Amino acid sequence: MEMPSEFDRLLFFEHTRRTAEAHYAINPLDADNLTKWGGVLLELSQFQNGPDTNKMVQDAIDKLKEAVVIEPTKHDALWCLGNAYTSNAFLNPDQEEAKGDFEMATQYYEQACELDPENELYKKSLEVVDKAPELHVEIHKHGLGQQSMGQGASSSSGSKQQNAKKKNKDSDLKYDVCGWIILAVGLVVWLGFAKSNLPQPAPPS
Repeated sequence: MEMPSEFDRLLFFEHTRRTAEAHYAINPLDADNLTKWGGVLLELSQFQNGPDTNKMVQDAIDKLKEAVVIEPTKHDALWCLGNAYTSNAFLNPDQEEAKGDFEMATQYYEQACELDPENELYKKSLEVVDKAPELHVEIHKHGLGQQSMGQGASSSSGSKQQNAKKKNKDSDLKYDVCGWIILAVGLVVWLGFAKSNLPQPAPPS
């Protein structure tokens, strides 16, 4: 099975966002739709740059919180909130502010685990976020966080460039560890959307 291209993924997520937005206008109290909307906004944020990324992550948090207000025991929305706060933290170069977001993410992951204790993805997310503050320090110490938001420095010394190159591979692995959480949101949204759009069986004749 051929994997979708980045452009195909963008089109899919944008279509899902518009569908969720239209459904919200009809039924603003549908927690499933709000969760799908929040999750796809989180995915779309990965295609943005700088302030647009932060705004889209915050929009995702707002939608997911709406879902939890409507249905407090909706564990997938709580898990997505954990993902959103984790994303928010990594986008923020301020260590103390990021720490607060990681703590919020931990709380939401814990709630999701309590409601669905057999869910391996929830448990893995909780394990990863425990190490996230340390990764945050490493990422922003080498300026990788700024580069990911299109705000990298225009020049640097030769020695700094060499050090960055030596640590690029290690840092890329760290991004992979954190990035799978965000990617998982897209998988949940994708599967949920596909399931909801399966053709209905024909009525018996």
